[in-house]
Amino acid sequence: MCLRDVAQIQTDVSERAKVIRLGRMPPANVGKTKKRAACVSLLQECPFRRERRGACEILAIRIRIMEQQKGITRRRMIGGLSAAGMAALGGSRVFAAPEKQESMTTKTLEDPKTKYPKPPFKEQQQPWPGLASKMDPRPDHGEKSYKGSGRLAGRKALITGGDSGMGRAAAIAYAREGADVAINYFPTEQPDAEEVIALIKEAGRQAIAIPGDLRDEGFCTKLVGDAVRQLGGLDILVCNAARQQTRASILEISSEDFDATMKTNVYAPFWIIKAAVPHMPPGSVIIATTSEQATDPSPEIYDYAQTKAATTNYVRSLAKQLAPKGIRANGVAPGPIWTPLQVSGGATMEKLKQFGAKTPLGRPGQPAELASIYVQLAANDASYATGQIYGATGGGGQP
Repeated sequence: MCLRDVAQIQTDVSERAKVIRLGRMPPANVGKTKKRAACVSLLQECPFRRERRGACEILAIRIRIMEQQKGITRRRMIGGLSAAGMAALGGSRVFAAPEKQESMTTKTLEDPKTKYPKPPFKEQQQPWPGLASKMDPRPDHGEKSYKGSGRLAGRKALITGGDSGMGRAAAIAYAREGADVAINYFPTEQPDAEEVIALIKEAGRQAIAIPGDLRDEGFCTKLVGDAVRQLGGLDILVCNAARQQTRASILEISSEDFDATMKTNVYAPFWIIKAAVPHMPPGSVIIATTSEQATDPSPEIYDYAQTKAATTNYVRSLAKQLAPKGIRANGVAPGPIWTPLQVSGGATMEKLKQFGAKTPLGRPGQPAELASIYVQLAANDASYATGQIYGATGGGGQP
């Protein structure tokens, strides 16, 4: 018998005690036959009637024995229910403990230093925005490792940049936790997106693919509308898509380049969140992918770093603004993570070959290592976490 069952039985007993105190039980001078009939009638006024019938019969026998000994009083009736009731209901089919418990599998400990590939990495380059399927080594998004437990059952999520990186890891995890998922991605990322859609469907959940350019306000508004319509609602929004291009100097950044980064990383979340909030009921969550760059910026990604500072700030502002609506807002701040962002212009070739080497763990992180953070922030049991930034930097200490 689990604690919930015990609590239910105690509630039943308490309710019957209240009934007796309120006078629904026959007074002491009423005959034993009528008193016994009233007691049994009360016992049978409960949910799961068929399952508890045997327990009620046992209690009725207990009542008869008590009558034969010294008669039944209100006090003895409650005592009988507390003791005999617990024992009888504990043996009933509904409240009985499982006959056989599955043994828990012992998990083998894994050394985080050697769990995934370490630099040096081979030289590789792709046109923006890049494909995870063409990276060497391929990133791990939890395709084979993530196992769900129903933490997000029935939820409805929209994830931007859901074809690769942390967005893909979140999409896989959400689906295996029971959520229906819509992903957005740039049209040239279709091959990666098709893999994600197949994995969501494999988990038995609804999968929605909505390609498009987030630098367009009209598309961002349409994206939310399409997701709400096809999912049947929206209660998880993950703003993950980002643009990062390395430039050694501010003098090398054109206005067009700067504008593209700002539109993708700052304007798009603004447009999407603005369109989504009216559809999000209390209990919904907004999760933004920020970065350690918000607090410890690298010189060669001047524009990207400041967009992540803006992301961290809007999370904290939104948390305060949306708390009265019952909507939470949090951020995830990765360190160096092995994603297409790096091989499609986000890092110099020299930096790419040694990517992650300077972290205390001596390697870059994998998207799969952040999936559980996105799940935790979306789950109902994280209801007091809002306005928080959760880091995963391999020991870097940021944020």
